This record gives sequence, C-alpha cells and structure tokens, in this order.
Amino acid sequence: MRTSLRGTENIVRRAGVTALAAALLTGLAVPAASAAPNRPELRQAAQEIVDAGYAGVQLRVRDGRGEWTGSAGVRELGGTAKPPTDGHFRVGSTSKNFTATLMLQLVAEGRIGLDTPVAGFLPRFGLDPRITVRMLLQHTSGLFNHTGQYNPDGTVTPGIPWAGKEWVDLRFHTYRPEELVRLAVSKPLIFQPGTSWSYSNTNYVVARLLVEKLTGRAFADELDRRILKPLKLRDTLSPGAWSGMPKPYAHAYYRYEDAGQWKTIDVTHQNPSWISSAGDMISTTKDLQTYFSALQSGKLLPAWLMTEMRETHPGSESLYGFYGLGQFSQDLGPGCGIVLNHNGSNNGYGAMMYSTPGGSRTMTASITTGDAVNDPAQNFPALLNKLVRTVFCGK
Repeated sequence: MRTSLRGTENIVRRAGVTALAAALLTGLAVPAASAAPNRPELRQAAQEIVDAGYAGVQLRVRDGRGEWTGSAGVRELGGTAKPPTDGHFRVGSTSKNFTATLMLQLVAEGRIGLDTPVAGFLPRFGLDPRITVRMLLQHTSGLFNHTGQYNPDGTVTPGIPWAGKEWVDLRFHTYRPEELVRLAVSKPLIFQPGTSWSYSNTNYVVARLLVEKLTGRAFADELDRRILKPLKLRDTLSPGAWSGMPKPYAHAYYRYEDAGQWKTIDVTHQNPSWISSAGDMISTTKDLQTYFSALQSGKLLPAWLMTEMRETHPGSESLYGFYGLGQFSQDLGPGCGIVLNHNGSNNGYGAMMYSTPGGSRTMTASITTGDAVNDPAQNFPALLNKLVRTVFCGK
C-alpha cells in the first residue's frame, strides 16, 4: 500500500478493487424481479457493466421509489441462466466493515478504548506498543500488508500468494490468522504508527484476534451473536477455512497465465483463510442491504461511535472516497450528497455496499468474473461512478 493518492488507488485496485471491478462489470442485464416500478436508468447502467466483459451481476437498489432487484449475464459459463438475485457470493474486503462494527461494539461496552494500545492484549506477536484500535480500523498502524506491500516507488514486497498460478495451486490451503500476523510483524513497519495511511489487510486480522481475546469466543461465533442473528442475516457467514458456497450462487472464474498459456478455471470453491476477517465473508445483496442500512441508521452503534466511524483520514483518498473506521465516505457533490461504502473482492467475486448516512437509500451488488481476454477492470472506475450517481443522484 502507499500513502499517496496514486498508491491508494493501486492498493485498493489490487487488494480488493480489481476483483470487485471484475465482479462489477460482468454481464448485468434486464432485472429478473422487481418490487419497484420499472427502472430503465438502472437497466441501462447495468447493461453498460455487462458490456464491459464480466460474467454475471446481481444488483439491488432501495430508495424512495421502492426496492429494485435485477441480475444479468450468466450464472455459469457455457450456460444461459442468469445469476439468481438472491445468490450467495464472496464479499471480499466488504468484510472489513463487519469486523470494524464488531470491534466498535466492544469499544462501546468499555471492553477496550478506541485509542488503547493493543500490544498488551496480544503480547505473543510483538506488535509495536504505539498501535491502537483506531489505527487498526483506519489503516494508520504502519503494519506490513501480509498479502504484499505496494511501495511508493512502484515496487512490491511480496507477502502470501493471492494471485496468479501460485494462488491457484494454493487456493485450498489453510492459513491461520496468527500465521498471517506473524508474517506481517516479521517485516519492518512501513511508517511510524499514526503518522500516515496505508491499506493493510493485516490490520483487520489483528482486529479479529483482539475480538477473540476480549470476548473469549471465536470470531465467527461473536459475529453471529452480535450482528448476524439480531439482524436475521441468515445468508451471511464468516467461513474461516471452509471452501464451500451455500446455494444458490453464481459461479466465479479466475484467469491466469501458466507456462505462457492463459487459462480460466472455476474458483467458486476456494479457501479464503488467506485473507481471514479482512475479506473472507459470504453474503447476499439482501443481507448486505439489511446490515448496512441498520448500521448507518444507528441500530448497531451509539451515535458517538458512528461519528468516529465517519471521521476520515486526509491521506486515504481513493476511488471510493476517504477512509474512516472500516468504511469509506464519498462526497458526490451538489444534488447527490454523501454516501458511505465499503466494496470488496475475493478472486472471482466482487461486492458493492453503499448507503446514505441515514440508511434510507442503499445499493448492494455482486459481480462475477468470467473469461474475458481484455481486462474489464480498466473501465471499472467510470462505470462505477456512473452507477453510483445513477442511484444516489436521482430524484
């Protein structure tokens, strides 16, 4: 990750946006179901995404006109069926928002302070004693990114494999969260804690371990107890090392080079433990909508922590706005206003999760990659901008 604007964009693109782009641009067509009036502007925006070269898309929008759902493209390469509008998918870095909310609930209960150093709670890792809860959630800790560090000079310091043939060969390998953190702390800090900003997946793996330390329960169990069950998010889970996918779902694909030849394989089933609580979750557009609306309307955190969550770091600008605690805040300008979001991707799948501050208008989506020869992610920023403005700048 880098602290410059260009670096931030590269990090987000590589650590979660490329897959999201890949997910977002795949074949969205005419909506399969609609609980709201016909929305030609959404169909048009969806079609443009389809034409960019992705395999399938699910889109769900809720606003003053009701709720609109649609899917397009194909559920599986070689088939004709469209993706299910209630399909499961890997949400990638959208998981970070859930992890941040869970962590902040513990702050609200007084289990730990937002500016409390975390090293004393996790002494076995040798974390820098200056790193606080806030720094983890806002990516200002300076911790090396265990999935690879993108440096300001354009070079990359490798971490665990998450792309290419190396990842394909290891896609069912299980990593323990402790293993990922130890890899990160074996590398020098990329800056002194609290002095800059750099998107690091490791921050949210440390947060996972901190949740487990403070509660005495497994992270997935605590997530289920505090967020998933109260909101009745029956189609959302933190799978750990499980490589399965609940039905229904659209298939996801990964294109990579092997011995000079390009290959495309089905990666619907993969072990997401390499990203852990920074990006391993599975959900649906409906569950993401329910969750993010509840969060932004104040149902999960007290007002003072919602204010903290929305306080962004000035060095964190990216395609999605500026980063706060586990989410981005994007000012779309006059007539549109502020939207909160955290998108993500996990090889083959991409996710979008957007809401207005009060939770009344939302957009959630899934995208699956296919076998397009040309990289559709190149057109992703413009297509995403148009889609977001279509949803949030309309009357």
